[in-house]
Amino acid sequence: MTDKPKSQPTQVNEDLRAKTATLAEALPYMRLHAGQTLVIKYGGHAMGQEHLALSFARDIVLLKQVGMNPVVVHGGGPQIGKMLDRLKIKSEFVDGLRVTDAATVEIVEMVLSGSINKQIVAAISAAGGKAVGLSGKDAGLIRARRLTRTKKDPGSNIEKLLDLGFVGEPEHVNADVLATLARSDIIPVIAPIGVGPAGETFNINADTVAGAIAGALKAKRLLLLTDVAGVMDKNRKFIPELTVKRTKELIADGTISGGMIPKVETCLNAVNEGVDGAVIMDGRVPNAVLLELFTQPGFGTRISRRGGK
Repeated sequence: MTDKPKSQPTQVNEDLRAKTATLAEALPYMRLHAGQTLVIKYGGHAMGQEHLALSFARDIVLLKQVGMNPVVVHGGGPQIGKMLDRLKIKSEFVDGLRVTDAATVEIVEMVLSGSINKQIVAAISAAGGKAVGLSGKDAGLIRARRLTRTKKDPGSNIEKLLDLGFVGEPEHVNADVLATLARSDIIPVIAPIGVGPAGETFNINADTVAGAIAGALKAKRLLLLTDVAGVMDKNRKFIPELTVKRTKELIADGTISGGMIPKVETCLNAVNEGVDGAVIMDGRVPNAVLLELFTQPGFGTRISRRGGK
């Protein structure tokens, strides 16, 4: 009696095999983050390029669909600059902050709360999600105060108070507003505009707003999408993870410098307010958010109290 020949395994398309392997790798991380709040600051080239904007919108919708609570905070500096140029309104920067007078703050609010905010909301809706656009003025979401900065006069060595106009910083975040949305299927998209005690409009740095919101919500993650890979050491080598203590040491010895300092300080403040981890990452890479959340190595530089991904 002869044995019947054994049948061969069914051939599977390699592309499909890769997709299922990716899904299997991501599933434990989906479970880990289920029900958690993620605050994502969206800006830079990721917001300015159409294919990256569409990819970002799809990623945010996916996060909501698998049970997470994404909160998007967006910037818009380049778009504000273009609009001011079109209207022939001059603006200047002091220590990286746009001096914002009464005329400028109207344009800032129009661009941030208007065109940019609604473009992101529309992209998320087109990707199958439900989004609502907000600014810090809606429902008293962000109560702000005037930001003060001083600068030392090189001649007299005297500290002088800088007048930045209607540039503000968060004083209080009404977390109840966002907690209500978290219990629904709506994704909040927030423009970094705050309201002062007399009803004034304040222009606030988007990183700062994202950090304040993450701290108020005790978010699982704060993700700052930037135009760099993350934090680098003195040899320009990427650092994947940092503790709060080590981060402060790198600032003190000058390894972290320039424009990276305010981003890192935003992360430190958020972690001090109870955020589990804050990540500085390259938003120019498609699916950057998913790479950080759903893979073992992560994607950016994560700052946390205890370190580790």
